Amino acid sequence: MYAFSARSSLTYSEAIEAVKKALQEQGFGVLTEIDVSATMKKKLDVDRRPYIILGACNPSLANQALDAEPDIGLLLPCNVVVREEEDGATTVAFMDPVAVLGLVSDPAIGELAGQVRTRLESVRDAIAG
Repeated sequence: MYAFSARSSLTYSEAIEAVKKALQEQGFGVLTEIDVSATMKKKLDVDRRPYIILGACNPSLANQALDAEPDIGLLLPCNVVVREEEDGATTVAFMDPVAVLGLVSDPAIGELAGQVRTRLESVRDAIAG
């Protein structure tokens, strides 16, 4: 698997704010926000349920990864998706850094990926339910 996720009883907007807060508590900032629904409407005139991609980064861990592997930026940041389901529930999905950074055969990167995954799992657990 390349991801892990949780369903939340929070509304879409509430989930976005809760995820941002939980990410911040784990040392992450949100570098990018891509409103996929708005982009698809603008570019293709396609209506989609609310869907956003948040590009999350923990600067300290990213710096360590860049020191170990200069091209690691190709695999960063950690993407988090918040999407509204047909039944009105919200799903929050996280890129699994262990799976993605496993493409790099450096044990130091593997260790960092594990740390990032643990922090992202804490974010997932904070918004689940």
